[in-house]
Amino acid sequence: MTLLVVEDVHAGYIKDLNILQGVNFQINPGELVAVIGPNGAGKSTLVKTIFGLLTPNQGRVIFKGKDITGLKSNQIVKRGMCYVPQIANVFPSLSVEENLEMGAFIRQEPLPPLKEKIYTTFPVLAERRRQRAGTLSGGERQMLAMGRALMLEPDLLLLDEPSAALSPILVNSVFEQIKKINQTGKAIVLVEQNARKALAMADRGYVLDTGRDRFEGPAQDLLNDPKVGELYLGINASH
Repeated sequence: MTLLVVEDVHAGYIKDLNILQGVNFQINPGELVAVIGPNGAGKSTLVKTIFGLLTPNQGRVIFKGKDITGLKSNQIVKRGMCYVPQIANVFPSLSVEENLEMGAFIRQEPLPPLKEKIYTTFPVLAERRRQRAGTLSGGERQMLAMGRALMLEPDLLLLDEPSAALSPILVNSVFEQIKKINQTGKAIVLVEQNARKALAMADRGYVLDTGRDRFEGPAQDLLNDPKVGELYLGINASH
């Protein structure tokens, strides 16, 4: 069964002004799907709409076979979806460990086994567990934000621009962690400005432009498509 389906979704931040103009999107269990496109294309708007931070003006969102259109984020979290925003994604005054515990706020079972699983995935967080999140590097904060989301063991993880404002070394590190998370069987929607890097590790990709899904297909095909390369990846088709 398809894990998530977005059908003909129109959505935006102001009534009657849609940023998304009929977007169709889907992801299967365990897939890593990259969403790329120019600034203002609607990439972040798409994940916010999927996660219930925005309500579609038209169309619907179906998750695990159930229509979740119009549900609030807290209801969607309980169904097995988590979202890591681009900024303000950790509690800076809390320790790394406290941040992880906050991520498991709706879980009933003991937290130590869950935390140990996150520390195994992100060893740097284990070293910093008593450190305040506000003192971490940009890359470490992104890992903490992902780790906190994973405390709920979601079926689907939405990542909004995880490499934004990071140095190239930290970008590589964060991308390696994303791949490692995906290899555990988690489905991931990766919204990313670093389009070539995102497509290089994704299973499939979508190219959004002016609120529409312009191209869709296997990530490697999009990487090798001259039109996609020229318009969105900075590759001159004549070379």
